[in-house]
Amino acid sequence: MGDFLSSQYVVCELANEKYALKIGDVYEIIKMQPITPVHNSKPFLEGIINLRGKIIPVVNLHKKFGLPNYATTKKTRIVVVKSRDEMVGIVFDKVNQVLRFSNIQPPPEMVAGIDGAYFEGMGITDEGVISILKIDKVLHE
Repeated sequence: MGDFLSSQYVVCELANEKYALKIGDVYEIIKMQPITPVHNSKPFLEGIINLRGKIIPVVNLHKKFGLPNYATTKKTRIVVVKSRDEMVGIVFDKVNQVLRFSNIQPPPEMVAGIDGAYFEGMGITDEGVISILKIDKVLHE
């Protein structure tokens, strides 16, 4: 069972680029909702949301990765991930599908202008290569 789960990924989009998250890291996917801004030293912390009584910080990877910022649409989602026993929301422009990679290559030093250290690897699919986010590194650096 463990192997099956670890080989599945949720594919999400940021500024028309596809990224994958390990399905085991994903706690929940919710529609965009109002995010309450908080004063914080991290410029990519968008604010907080209240998810059924739980306060969850929401990060903006568009800002973190220097991508054009998102415009909220019907497809915008907050993907709530579990990282180091903390729940954190990440804004994605779109969540596509769950898939498995038959082949995962190590990441290059840079991935589309983003430090390769943020990625576990590059998942190979019929439609091209999808960068797999190393979620702990992305959120806690």
